Amino acid sequence: MSTASLAPATTTTRARVAAARRRRDRRAGLTLTLLLAAILIVFCLTLMLGRTVHPPGDVLAVLLGHDVPGASFTVGRLRLPRAVLAALAGAAFGLGGATFQTMLRNPLASPDIIGISSGASAAAAFGIVVLGLSGPAVSALAITAGLAVAMLIFLLSSRGGAAGTRLILVGIGIAAMLMSVTDWVLSKAGQWELQEALRWLTGSLNNSSWEQALPVLIALLCLGPVLLTRAEDLRASQLGEDAAQALGVRVGRLRLVVVIAAVGLVAVATAACGPIAFVSFLAGPIAVRIIGPGTSPLLPAALVGALLVLVADLVGQFATGTRYPVGVVTGVLGAPFLLHLIISVNRRGSSL
Repeated sequence: MSTASLAPATTTTRARVAAARRRRDRRAGLTLTLLLAAILIVFCLTLMLGRTVHPPGDVLAVLLGHDVPGASFTVGRLRLPRAVLAALAGAAFGLGGATFQTMLRNPLASPDIIGISSGASAAAAFGIVVLGLSGPAVSALAITAGLAVAMLIFLLSSRGGAAGTRLILVGIGIAAMLMSVTDWVLSKAGQWELQEALRWLTGSLNNSSWEQALPVLIALLCLGPVLLTRAEDLRASQLGEDAAQALGVRVGRLRLVVVIAAVGLVAVATAACGPIAFVSFLAGPIAVRIIGPGTSPLLPAALVGALLVLVADLVGQFATGTRYPVGVVTGVLGAPFLLHLIISVNRRGSSL
């Protein structure tokens, strides 16, 4: 076949690839826009609803800095920090979880499944009950423990390279040990320490403040770009270590940087509002399904995480006559999805 006859076919193929990319980009742009719109709507509802319902005009006036009797305190001092912390923490959980799932090519590889959140929780409970710590000291201890547990999991599973399945199994084992430590600590706690530790361990946005939200914002601004700028390298790593290296990706360095950044995000968010169950686990798979193939799920997962926490907090406050912590609601949503995922994998006859 002559070169002249191949030219039209090559041109047609390029045109089809370009058209497919445009469709993918349009879908991604539309999805991100809809997610942002949904977050904004739920965020506004969170500011409006409560024992006293404030109209949108009053909420907008408070946000613009005007003094509105009643609304300035309720919206500006109580609801606004809570809503901001919910969105920031959800974004941190979603981005961190999707990063692990993408890097390890397994939807079970989220920080709350493989023990990282359990490490932060166990350290916080130990700090509150045994060491008598509170406030920033507990947060610092939780962040340090989360990073230490992540490094331990990777070291124990790194024989011949940190294979995804081995890392998940090691992480689940360490998580079980850490939960036992947490249970032992709680059994030794007095009444006040027990209430404080349980509130922290459940995952709650009660008594949210700007002091809690600020570290999460700083972590997102510093560590979020580190992960988002490595989205293409993470996608390349899904082809396998050899293929990624052939494409110019320094896999070892990529994993080190990505793990530190992702664990840092999750640990800081956990320190701010406790381990809100299953947000890291749910955000990535949901983002993958709605964003479509061929697009990095990291940014959509961050937005899905923010939306999940905002919606779960709204449901926990107003869906029933009793107000539940946000972690209880996300746990109810996440547990059936985990069972569904395990059953689906088992039916396919594949490994984790």
